Amino acid sequence: MKAFKYLSPFIFFAGAYMAFTGQGWIVWMPMCWAWILVPVTELFIKPDSQNMSAAEEELAKQDRSYDLLLYVTVVIQYVLLFIFLEGIATDTLSLSDRLGRIFAMGLLCGIFGINVAHELGHRVNRLEQTLAQALLLTSLYMHFFTEHNKGHHKRVATPDDPSSARYGEPVYTFYFRTIVMSYVSAWHIANDDCRKKTGTALSLQNEMIRFQLVQIAFISLIGWYFGTPALLAFGGAALMGILMLETVNYIEHYGLQRKLGSSGHYERAMPHHSWNSDHVVGRLMLFELSRHSDHHYLASRKYQVLRHHDEAPQMPTGYPGMMLLALLPPLWFGIMNKKIKDWQGAHAAPSA
Repeated sequence: MKAFKYLSPFIFFAGAYMAFTGQGWIVWMPMCWAWILVPVTELFIKPDSQNMSAAEEELAKQDRSYDLLLYVTVVIQYVLLFIFLEGIATDTLSLSDRLGRIFAMGLLCGIFGINVAHELGHRVNRLEQTLAQALLLTSLYMHFFTEHNKGHHKRVATPDDPSSARYGEPVYTFYFRTIVMSYVSAWHIANDDCRKKTGTALSLQNEMIRFQLVQIAFISLIGWYFGTPALLAFGGAALMGILMLETVNYIEHYGLQRKLGSSGHYERAMPHHSWNSDHVVGRLMLFELSRHSDHHYLASRKYQVLRHHDEAPQMPTGYPGMMLLALLPPLWFGIMNKKIKDWQGAHAAPSA
């Protein structure tokens, strides 16, 4: 029964369906839910830092309901993508309705297409990894699978990681750096892996080559079947999903840095190298992504058993509110730079 609380993200699926099949104010309902109702609600709900007991955690690990929710997400994501594309191609829409539908699809790309793919992508099961890649395809961000697992988790909270925001770095310059350099990094990782296996990077065994071919085929199929307007709308939605992901990356590691040891290697990623949020609504809506400190401490831990760590720096509000705050750099720096300094003073953390 506890797994059913993670049905709450499916509210976005329901809202998106109404947006894709309706017109007028209802088209903008998912955006209002995500960026007004949820952030405001989290201001009045106290964060919950309680962890499961060892027995509860073991039961949760064995409960397949948590996994089935993720599998169902993949199916619904593609069904709604089809409905979205068909509606753009066939419905007579005002500019407002068209934009509202694109933004609604963008929410699905960010919340499900990338976030759930992130969870499945950390699994060792081949089927689950394939499902992760299928979800990333709906945001045209398949290289995330390569760079995140083999790059970001190794280099997090270091100057070498394009997905870790530096102290004083605005989110808008971070977008450019992380999007470009994460893509370049994924190619380096995939090329090196392929050379070890085959002696050359120019092979279909190169993960990045396969991803590009799949994405080109997917784009071509959409353009051929639904037409150019639908293809452009899909591109806009995918871009919104990508920017949502990178905004999340920005807030998760802003200003935190691992120590470089005398051996030339960085210390192990610990809970205090990621910002954490125990705000309940955001945790449920994002399948516990906001308990990010534990995720980097033990990446193999499934979302339903992620834990709170007292030593992890805590966000002042949940993910939706933090993402909005990041879009206002002067306000962001005024709040977060002070929190970093206060937290460092209290915990003797390394300087940013």
